[in-house]
Amino acid sequence: MEIQRILEGQIVKELHKDSREIVVLYGPRRVGKTILTQQITRAWDGKIKILLCDDPDVQRQLKNIGLEGIKKLVGENRLLVLDEAQRVENIGTVLKLLTDYVPSVRVLVTGSSSLDLANTVSEPLTGRKKTYLLYPISVGEIKQKDELITEAQLYEWMRFGMYPKVMQIDEEHEKKAYLRELSRDYLYKDALHFVGEKNSEAIRRLLIALALQIGQEVSYTELGQTVGMDPKTVIKYIELLEQNFVIMRLIAFSRNLRTELKKTRKIYFYDTGIRNAVLDNFGEFEKRNDLGQVWENWVIMERIKKDAYYGEHKNYYFWRTHEKKEVDLIEEKDGQLTAIEFKWQAQAITAHQREFANIYPGSKQMLVDKLNVAEFVMK
Repeated sequence: MEIQRILEGQIVKELHKDSREIVVLYGPRRVGKTILTQQITRAWDGKIKILLCDDPDVQRQLKNIGLEGIKKLVGENRLLVLDEAQRVENIGTVLKLLTDYVPSVRVLVTGSSSLDLANTVSEPLTGRKKTYLLYPISVGEIKQKDELITEAQLYEWMRFGMYPKVMQIDEEHEKKAYLRELSRDYLYKDALHFVGEKNSEAIRRLLIALALQIGQEVSYTELGQTVGMDPKTVIKYIELLEQNFVIMRLIAFSRNLRTELKKTRKIYFYDTGIRNAVLDNFGEFEKRNDLGQVWENWVIMERIKKDAYYGEHKNYYFWRTHEKKEVDLIEEKDGQLTAIEFKWQAQAITAHQREFANIYPGSKQMLVDKLNVAEFVMK
């Protein structure tokens, strides 16, 4: 089953514009960038050249290539695709030359690691690129907003996540095996490139600690004590895991009120299936005590996917006071604040949301549960 990705139409439209901007497609490993690229190229009506930058021959070909070599490489092609472009040592220079001196070709660049690719291309391509981030499958790519989302489907997605291959596997034991393998490769391959193989066990311990604390405030000092690292190393590894699309940090909302926390943060995983694989816990939720945490993680990531795909530019926070009054998610868009709570069972607006409304007049309040979640995560 081939899933129609929301970004396909957007990228095809962008590539058909009369523009010199490089189109950059980021994303975690195995979220479907290659298949999406194939879908995009099928919709292209001109000549295409595709370079697989994982190939050492392609890496050598591009490593020291100059302008004349680039022009010869492009030839009469009107679309040039560089897959896993971060593998090429000087890819930023190559892309800059393409943008500035070969206006006849549009360029699509894909890469798995935001750290590698961003550091390599950001400076050379300032003002010369349009960036898209491909996430694991979103609910909006497999369901219509007016379709019923069943409790069984929600349980399935929270347990096994939203990776394309996982959603195409029927047998539970095969899903588990794939996620265990994927978590090892996906979590460590790019990260260990920067910290060295000898640190794989330290990263694994840190990920387990983070997976146990999703939806809770984390202290770098306490994490360091738990996993045997100093706080600076904890911060370094967390930043690395975030830049490699493993985890996401949510910071505390504050308008400098003395009662609000300012320097705390929460950690969520990009995919709950990966989180469960890190803990090796795919059990039914009635047999475990983390339903609320996983629900919160899953819904927040689905909201972020939807907003990113449809150009909803927002700031995301959580809110907590020293008196432990807390709201799960604060969204800020064009100055409008919305205080959102996530509950599996339907409930009324919480007292803490009302407290937030008293402190920030004009803010909105929202409660997301299993019955109204479609309205929250789908356009």
